[in-house]
Amino acid sequence: MKSIQSAERVSQNDPSDNYVFQRSLLAYHKAAEMVSGNVLEIGTGSGYGVSVISPHTTGFVTIDKTPPPFDLSSRYANVEFHQMTVPPIAGIESASFDFVISFQVIEHVKNDLELVDEIHRVLKPDGKLIITTPNKEMSLTRNPWHVREYTSDELINLLESRFHAVETFGVFGNEKVSTYYRANRKAVRKITRYDILKLQYRLPRWCLRVPYDILNRMNRHKLLAANQELTSSITMDDYRLGPVAPGCYDLFFVATK
Repeated sequence: MKSIQSAERVSQNDPSDNYVFQRSLLAYHKAAEMVSGNVLEIGTGSGYGVSVISPHTTGFVTIDKTPPPFDLSSRYANVEFHQMTVPPIAGIESASFDFVISFQVIEHVKNDLELVDEIHRVLKPDGKLIITTPNKEMSLTRNPWHVREYTSDELINLLESRFHAVETFGVFGNEKVSTYYRANRKAVRKITRYDILKLQYRLPRWCLRVPYDILNRMNRHKLLAANQELTSSITMDDYRLGPVAPGCYDLFFVATK
């Protein structure tokens, strides 16, 4: 039997992921407007962001605990992939990168302060970290793949403990995106109403991951079937970056060493 595709690794090939994929793509395109020189990415994922970032770099190193589905170095002359679990960022010299980008990763890391320390270490003086993570205030249910999620204030406090300046932005959506979000919220509430004992908040994360993946994937497919035109029509341009405020879907912060 084919294994269930985790909704944590967003696919550009699954139409039911389009709502999340387009939001993730925006982060790469906004980062591409900022980066230059040597760039490190923490969290390669399926590799769809490499083609967006690499043309703007002198050298691009991307790392993940799982290899992407294709050989990056054979496609891009200036790209290296390193397989590792962070933190630490093993084998990377201190003060060697102009930028570090990390999208939708820090919420998965047990020791988030150690990760921030390591990012600070590998950045050159005045180097910048560009980071995204889900806005906890917009989450619809507990995600057992996440060690924690962050409010804007929580992420500011974490980054300001190591970086001297933090710019705070949020990823917002237009009415089309809001319509999908409301449909998703309604569908999730239909599922979680059966959790009368609030087990999703009481059980350890490891035992919730498989049922979460099954229900999340089923829910996305049902939303696609019920809202085919809406789901498929969402593009990166339906999202925008603005000053962080209530109602943003993701936090998009830029921290300077």
